[in-house]
Amino acid sequence: MINAILELLENYWNAAIEILILAVAIYYGYLYFRGTRGAKVLTGLAILFITLTLVSQILNLTVISWLLRSLTAFLAIALVVIFQPELRRALAELGSSQFFSSATQKKETIDILTEAVFELASRQIGALLAIERDTAIRTFAESGVNIDCDMSQELLITIFFPKTPLHDGGVIIRNDRIIAAACVFPVSQREDLDRALGLRHRAGLGVTEESDAIAIVVSEETGNISICYRGKIERGFKPGQFEKRLSELLLRESDQSGTNADDTLPEPDTTP
Repeated sequence: MINAILELLENYWNAAIEILILAVAIYYGYLYFRGTRGAKVLTGLAILFITLTLVSQILNLTVISWLLRSLTAFLAIALVVIFQPELRRALAELGSSQFFSSATQKKETIDILTEAVFELASRQIGALLAIERDTAIRTFAESGVNIDCDMSQELLITIFFPKTPLHDGGVIIRNDRIIAAACVFPVSQREDLDRALGLRHRAGLGVTEESDAIAIVVSEETGNISICYRGKIERGFKPGQFEKRLSELLLRESDQSGTNADDTLPEPDTTP
């Protein structure tokens, strides 16, 4: 019995590995694409394709079988078009992993952002900031007003102060400098998000879905602070938690020793 099992494994180990790889790829692909705009389209196409294939095989419909085989290549191209935003985000995440990443920020930048964000939150002034990393978000910067100046707590508060010309929109930070304000960010179209999420939070998620940027959102209604990263949102930060989490995302390990780590981080909230 044991010899038979060993012989079976020896003869078919490569097939087992292929099945395992395909199963893992399908599972994580499902987790990644569920809730997206194209998820229902993909489900509908899969049901239609499987149904036509079974019917053509059972009833021996030669023409329909030939059409299905001929349309397979066009279906693959159609899927690439339908899932273009999701595929671009996946490739951006792969290229922006820690192994390839070179973008870092100064510790002083983290301190300024922490002070400014919590000052805005205490006044319940809404704010949206995007910190550019490896993937350039120049297109979004061009939609706003060019500033390109050193970052300071006072300047950030002034930009987002209600009824000022630049308060409506997002601020883009690059290399510890404010590059542009009043920028328009893409709004996330994910269907699994809480409908109570406002446009500012959806824009924060949207810019992180299109790039590896980190978005910071201050709620105008509640003063709650959120961090968006790779299409996920983390909420309910205290000052120590916020500074620690931002340092983890923006600083190299050798630069994180001075951060305040006395608070436990909140769990990421992907479906707020």
